[in-house]
Amino acid sequence: MVILKGHQLLRQVAAYQGSWRPSSTTITSSGALDTRSDKGDKSQDKEHSWSSEVPSPETSCSDLLTTKLDLLEQFLLCKYEMQEPILKEDMLKIVGEINPDQFADLIKTASDHIEAVFAVDLKEVDSSNHAYDLVSKLNLPNNGRVYAGNGLPKTGLLMSILGVIFMKGNSATEEDIWKFLNIMEVYAGREHRIYGEPWKLINTDLVQLQYLEYRQVPDSDPARYEFLWGPRARAETSKMQVLQFLAKGGDTGPSAFSPWYEEALRDEERTRSPQYTFTLNYTVDCMRLWDW
Repeated sequence: MVILKGHQLLRQVAAYQGSWRPSSTTITSSGALDTRSDKGDKSQDKEHSWSSEVPSPETSCSDLLTTKLDLLEQFLLCKYEMQEPILKEDMLKIVGEINPDQFADLIKTASDHIEAVFAVDLKEVDSSNHAYDLVSKLNLPNNGRVYAGNGLPKTGLLMSILGVIFMKGNSATEEDIWKFLNIMEVYAGREHRIYGEPWKLINTDLVQLQYLEYRQVPDSDPARYEFLWGPRARAETSKMQVLQFLAKGGDTGPSAFSPWYEEALRDEERTRSPQYTFTLNYTVDCMRLWDW
């Protein structure tokens, strides 16, 4: 499943650095412990065997909610991919009979899962019709799809790459980036279900869009290349926001990413200075002229 696999992949960003590992605890709908004893009479064995095969009402309810959550996540992604409006009445049809509190919890959990993988937020876009949309955290073309037409967001991949660059000392060699992407089963020259041709997306399109900078490593012979944050990335997000995105994918908080968390805090303080604000506004104005 895309969402569950995405969680595992995003956690590799920090795990790749060797100083943080995700918790081994996982939530499953069928992970009950077997408490049967090897001792006891046959009637006890029969009773335990029967009880292990027939789920309790609590387990059945949990399984049902998990199924509803899976369906809702896939429904939201399908609507995004097809660029169709997400209506509350349709979501209610997907989850079936459910009380309002459970529905609200399902919506929040589903949107959190999708945000952690794809870096898009579920937002209400038409209150009169209760219509929603998944909105990219970065201003990538076509609401995160990058390319024209239908498709899934590329924002999560970009945020992950920005995280690797940050954790590698604010520049990452081309070899480091692709080593990480290979862990994610993303390979240069191999068409990907979500990202298309990854080398073109990363080395060409995201560079031309100024979210990434691609340059030769100084004094390298033979020539080697590295990635840095581009001006659009610096204008539209921050080190702290990237850590928060990665933390959500790893079911933790950004402070777990020490010492990068401390650097992100210092960066937050720096960005509050008047000089930085002037420079940022000037950069944004220049990018608008470039687009024009």
